[in-house]
This record gives sequence, C-alpha cells and structure tokens, in this order.
Amino acid sequence: MKLKLKFNKNFLFSLLSVAFMWLVWLIAYFCVNNEYVLPSIGATFSQMGKLLFTGGETARAFWTAFAHTLLRTFGAFAFSFFAGALLAVLALLQNWARAFLAPIVSVLRTVPTMAIILILLLWTSPAFAPVVVSVLVLLPAVYSAVLAALDEVTEGYGEMARVYRVGTGRKIFRMYLPLSLPSVLKQSGGIFSLGLKITVSGEVLASSYPGLGWLMQDAKLVPDMLPSLLALTVLTVLLGFLLEGVCALLYKCIVRWRV
Repeated sequence: MKLKLKFNKNFLFSLLSVAFMWLVWLIAYFCVNNEYVLPSIGATFSQMGKLLFTGGETARAFWTAFAHTLLRTFGAFAFSFFAGALLAVLALLQNWARAFLAPIVSVLRTVPTMAIILILLLWTSPAFAPVVVSVLVLLPAVYSAVLAALDEVTEGYGEMARVYRVGTGRKIFRMYLPLSLPSVLKQSGGIFSLGLKITVSGEVLASSYPGLGWLMQDAKLVPDMLPSLLALTVLTVLLGFLLEGVCALLYKCIVRWRV
C-alpha cells in the first residue's frame, strides 16, 4: 500500500513537472508573440504529427534518421558499457591500473566535444564520427559508475571473500559484478540519454546522413524551420525519457526479483 502511494505521488509530481514546462513554453510564446522566433505548441505538435504519422517522403526520412540515430546510440552505449566495466574490474584488481586510468578519464571528461568531432572528421566518415565521440564521452561515465559500485560491494563483501578464500574469477563474476549490477543499472538511464544527446549533437556538427542531427541541420532549409526544429528536439527528448524509463524499469525488476 505504501509502495503504491509513493508511486502515485511520484507520478503526480512528474505530471506537475510536465505541466510546469508546458506553462513556461506558453508564457514565453505569448511574451515573444512571434512565430518566427518561438513557434506555438500547436504548430510544433502538428509538425511532430507530420513526422510520425503522415505517410510519404517526410515520414520515411524521419523514421530512417530515427533508426540510424538509435543504432549509433546503442552501439556507442554497448561498447562503452563493456569497455568501461572491463576497465573498472581491472582497476579494482590492480592499483596500478586505477592510477594509470585516472588521468585518462579526467582528460576524456574535459575535452570539448566540438573539438573532438572536428578532429574525427579528418580521420573518419561523418556517419561514424558521432559514435566515436559518444564513446569518448560515455566511457568515463560508465567506468566511474561501475568502479564506484564495485568499490561499494568490495567494502561489504571483500573481507568475507578473503576469509573463505574465494578465487578471483568466482569473486568477480559470481559476487562483485552481480551485486553491483542494480547500482549500475540505476545510473544507466542517465548515461544512455546522455549518449543520445551527444550522438545527436555529433550528427548536427558532422552533418551525419541519415540521422536526427542531420534532419535538424536540414530543417534550416524549410519554410517552417522553427516548428520542424522544435518538433525534432521534442522527439529527441521524449526518446531520452523512454530510454531512461526502460533502464529504471529493469532496475526495479532486478531489485524485486532479488527480494
């Protein structure tokens, strides 16, 4: 009963948050009072309907771009997740690896995204550059999240593993990684949506065809530029919410299954 009440309260506050953002948009629209500066909500959602549900070349171009952006995001996230987890395990087992990786992770966190994309365009294709830059941004985030979760598990179970002389392989794959999975999954939604944002930004800068970022660049050439641009932005935000929701659902399922 308490869990249901908590869920209802969280859902209510989420709805209030959406309503607040909607209200801010309405106030800004009426204050600006210029469709060429800030389109109305109706015009934006009308353009979203054309992209999603209207047949023809416009809808096909959108869904093709959507699929390619999603594949780039999934690819970057999957590689970052496995590589980050592997490096985190290595850092957990070897102090020299932790010390060696610390400066690299700090550099990757602070390198400007635009500079990386401009350099990558000299080495790779526009279709591949957003994936690489997304990996470079997500890898430090995944590494830090997994390492923090592993350190937390080690503090609680490390001594027990030493007392019972549990082997390294069994300790990592049967204890530390499974026990740290819920904590990592809890943060994966935010990392996933960050990957989507970086991928779309990379597509805009690199003019990656096809992709949502390329459609945003192409929207500058159409008469109803701002409604199209805002519609694509809102759809990207909604996709980010969906990805975070899926990760949160997986986290709750794992926690309930363990209980």
